Amino acid sequence: MAAKIIMLIVFFALMIGIGIYSRKNATNVNDFVLGGRGVGPWLTAFAFGTSYFSAVVFVGYAGQFGWKYGLSTTWVGLGNAFIGSLLAWLVLGRRTRVMTQKLDAKTMPEYFGKRFDSKSLRIVGSLVSFIFLVPYTSSVYNGLSRLFGMAFDIDYKVCIIVMAVLTGVYVIVGGYMATALNDFVQGIIMLFGISAVIYAVLKGQGGFLTAVKKLSEIPMDGAGTVPALQGSQGLFASFFGPDPLNLVGVIVLTSLGTWGLPQMVQKFYAIKDEHSIKQGTIVSTFFAIVIAGGCYFLGGFGRLFDVPEIHNPDGSVAFDAIIPQMLSTLPDILIGIVVVLVLSASMSTLSSLVLTSSSTVTLDFLKETSFKDMDEKTQLIIMRAFIAFFIVLSVVLALNPPTFIAQLMGYSWGALAGSFLAPFMYGLYSKKITKASVWASYIMGVCFTVVNMFTKIIPSPINAGAVTMLAGLVIVPVVSLVTPKLDSKFVDEIFTCYDETVTVQKKFSLEE
Repeated sequence: MAAKIIMLIVFFALMIGIGIYSRKNATNVNDFVLGGRGVGPWLTAFAFGTSYFSAVVFVGYAGQFGWKYGLSTTWVGLGNAFIGSLLAWLVLGRRTRVMTQKLDAKTMPEYFGKRFDSKSLRIVGSLVSFIFLVPYTSSVYNGLSRLFGMAFDIDYKVCIIVMAVLTGVYVIVGGYMATALNDFVQGIIMLFGISAVIYAVLKGQGGFLTAVKKLSEIPMDGAGTVPALQGSQGLFASFFGPDPLNLVGVIVLTSLGTWGLPQMVQKFYAIKDEHSIKQGTIVSTFFAIVIAGGCYFLGGFGRLFDVPEIHNPDGSVAFDAIIPQMLSTLPDILIGIVVVLVLSASMSTLSSLVLTSSSTVTLDFLKETSFKDMDEKTQLIIMRAFIAFFIVLSVVLALNPPTFIAQLMGYSWGALAGSFLAPFMYGLYSKKITKASVWASYIMGVCFTVVNMFTKIIPSPINAGAVTMLAGLVIVPVVSLVTPKLDSKFVDEIFTCYDETVTVQKKFSLEE
């Protein structure tokens, strides 16, 4: 116990120290929100990855999908790495950095407002971000309760309050740079932690081959949606698993979704230069392979730990209890590492979410509606106040969660990415995208998500989110074909940012 508590104290002290160290880099709005657009490849890559993967993934998703799909759930982690990270960097990275600097856009709603010459798009975009980011913030705590109950005799409420306060301190003091530096430290902990945990868990099952053999002997019990396969053995250890169709929906939502999440895309706004983009692409992909691939791979062995402790009183499986049960057999020192690992994942995601929420409400809503003449010093004060407010709100929701929170979190990625992904991406590449098509994407993303929450047109919130995102990719170009185009001179001026001539060193290019 002493060793675990010491690890936590050192971890928290380091986080606060980094926040204090970074305060000199948070003296104006651009520095506070984007680190002065001078953040290097490693910090940006780790900031992207740690914002991507939180306790929701490590405890919730890995346990739930690992139970349903077995080892084939590893495909979700690989999808996260190659679609959610590699392709996101290749498709969005450079163009996002160039165009947002041209537009002087610090947030995603501000990008929509300036790219499509619409104050209304900016304001509504900020409201969509706020509505679906705040409950997402509260869900970050969900994976911690059972872990802390297993590792410490500490009330879960005390745990989340301490975590929230410490996260708030370093974000409020140091802004984006404190978040990025802490993300780097937390990312290192996550890399070593997940590797050690996988090794220890599989060793406890007799090694990798023995664990796979045990998994292959478990018959399918109707966990998927393919009745014809029920009773079959070996599916939980197979290449595509017992339900490959629904598995694809999980991959699409959790991988493609990052392309339209404000807190993820905003990392590209802050990156320093071309070298940073190239190196960051490699680092971010490697990080995602290890963390996401490792989490879902570990979750794939969940059925080997089918004990009464992971079942609810009605006999149903408590998915959030699966991973903690797997870890409960580990040595104390490894449990301490796991707790710090999950805290790292959660704090990094929490810091990114509250910084994104506070900046978009301040810059895109208040400054565009009620306080148009707000000076930079006032903007910084209000953003810091909103960071504190959002953290308090997320704690209140986490302490007393309404019944719909868990369901709402299943839809939040679909609503955000369904609204923002298509117009954001197409807007970076095409001059023909219209203002009306962005509105159509907003309406489709939000309305379908909300309606589906109550009507269950698509029973699975995962599949519903995937459908919403893919629909946006069709709706935006189709609506753009039949609606009025933006002024050509206005759009041409924006796209001149891609035509500017730059001089690079020969180590980056052999062109004369």
